[in-house]
Amino acid sequence: MVVAAPAMAAPPADNTDRLVDTLHRAAPGLDRNVLSMATRAMACSIKRGGPVPSQRLSVIDYSRPSTQPRLWVFDLERQRLLFEEWVAHGRNTGENLARKFSNANGSYMSSLGAFVTQESYSGSNGYSLRLQGLEPGFNDNARERAIVIHGAPYVSDTLIRAQGRLGRSLGCPAVRTAVARPLIDTIRGGSFVFAYYPDADWLKRSSLLSADCGEGVAAHPAVAASAGG
Repeated sequence: MVVAAPAMAAPPADNTDRLVDTLHRAAPGLDRNVLSMATRAMACSIKRGGPVPSQRLSVIDYSRPSTQPRLWVFDLERQRLLFEEWVAHGRNTGENLARKFSNANGSYMSSLGAFVTQESYSGSNGYSLRLQGLEPGFNDNARERAIVIHGAPYVSDTLIRAQGRLGRSLGCPAVRTAVARPLIDTIRGGSFVFAYYPDADWLKRSSLLSADCGEGVAAHPAVAASAGG
């Protein structure tokens, strides 16, 4: 039986940078700017009255190619890395590199932004985890679209060697079959998932990346660089 981790409060602003530094030392392959955006978006979500997540943070960086690890799962209580994994994107999001994202049914694209994990279940893709999108217009159709975390045989080193990229999903962040169950059991039931890509529209209009949360990520270098380029 997996016991849910205790809920967390939003970290004080002056503690955020220290948390990011510690997590980045545990996962140097994750861009520090992206990690900072994820932690600040989580704090902003809590401040806005969104679901208070458990002590897990998952970060997906879709700006990286599918052939590289681009999913990291952290234990925030112990401030350590739990998983560093490949993750697939939707078939209409791109080939090896992600290009396009959508919130629409039938788009077969991945969605950006912040999610909270919900219940696990066994379905057509085996053991899976439902996601609730927290960002209207960008991912709030995730549950309706059945955008879930699940294992898939097309997420493998063998396929990377054969075709130069992972296989693609119908929009789900699919992971290796062997890691699906332990990863899902670690983050199910109310943890925070942040899916990043330097999409100008999302960076500009996301409620969790706005200046409304005080020292939010709207002024973060990653956002400013995207807006300027």
